[in-house]
Amino acid sequence: MTGSKTAPFTADDYRARMERAARAAADAGLAGLLVAPGPDLVWLTGYAPTAITERLTLLVLAPGQDPVLVVPTLEAPDAAHAAGAPALTLRDWTDGKDPYAATAALLDSGGRFGISDNAWAMHLLGLQKTLPDTSYAALTDALPMLRAVKDAAELELLAAAGAAADATFEEIRKVPFGGRRESEVGADLADLLRRFGHSQVDFTIVASGPNGANPHHEVGDRVIERGDMVVLDFGGLKDGYGSDTSRTVHVGEPTDEERRVHDLVREAQEAGFRAVRPGVACQEVDRAARKVIADAGYGEYFIHRTGHGIGVTTHEPPYMIEGEEQPLVPGMCFSVEPGVYLPGRFGVRIEDIVTVTEDGGRRLNDTSREMVIVD
Repeated sequence: MTGSKTAPFTADDYRARMERAARAAADAGLAGLLVAPGPDLVWLTGYAPTAITERLTLLVLAPGQDPVLVVPTLEAPDAAHAAGAPALTLRDWTDGKDPYAATAALLDSGGRFGISDNAWAMHLLGLQKTLPDTSYAALTDALPMLRAVKDAAELELLAAAGAAADATFEEIRKVPFGGRRESEVGADLADLLRRFGHSQVDFTIVASGPNGANPHHEVGDRVIERGDMVVLDFGGLKDGYGSDTSRTVHVGEPTDEERRVHDLVREAQEAGFRAVRPGVACQEVDRAARKVIADAGYGEYFIHRTGHGIGVTTHEPPYMIEGEEQPLVPGMCFSVEPGVYLPGRFGVRIEDIVTVTEDGGRRLNDTSREMVIVD
């Protein structure tokens, strides 16, 4: 993922995001935010270094101050070409100089800062050594909703990624399953995602028969057999924004029990979707889907949360899980993906990405949620 893949966004868009982030930091009682290379930096500035190395790169955001990107001199030309560069000041440092001293000059020497979850420990420790009275909180803890509410352009990109994943499913259901290895079908999924515009494939889960009882099985060498239920879960990044969808297919005709469990999961997924509306706590989406499965006697076999946020990464806050009281807000995007996993036998998962609208929710995946029979 590079800055060029977020081309729809202008310097003004990035300026607004950085201003919003600085205000959120102040509202959270923080002296500022320190953003290392990764999804947050791309979202805030459009800049993704070609390689993440031991050299310090750090965006400093603080209320009442202009944004500053501390960057190694040899990488400054690339940073200057990022879409958000006109909205910030570059401060470069050369090899042999102390990057922590250069950064310290921008910081409140006794402040508490939010810092990217993926910041290197050596950089955090370097800052702490230079400014021993500072303290830090992970951004996921300090500002979990920073990227959660998407604007119209982001929603358009997420919808396009979802449509590409849907097109992938419509094609994969046409390929042979029986007699082929999971890894072969997984390779087909990856090829199709790329054909339909994905620049990055994050996962291609193909879990057949008893492997379907493991939600994160991904792919293996098992040969798919006639009579298998097969969980397909796949996604990645298209134009910098994520896709993630799951459908469960069956090789040949299913048994009555397999069809019944599939229908149950479909009903639970529908219940979770119908619970989506502004002001409802995230946990209510989980509760709605989980109740359907529990009431049917399969509650112990639904072993994960109902959903996760999606944006410039395929997993991010908010999470649809018991205990998450964050209210839903229009523009939030997340998965609704209940499942039932019967150890040693089979599993079923059905997943759509959903966005919160002014009066409910809208699916970003539209392929059939009915049982699909494959060869």
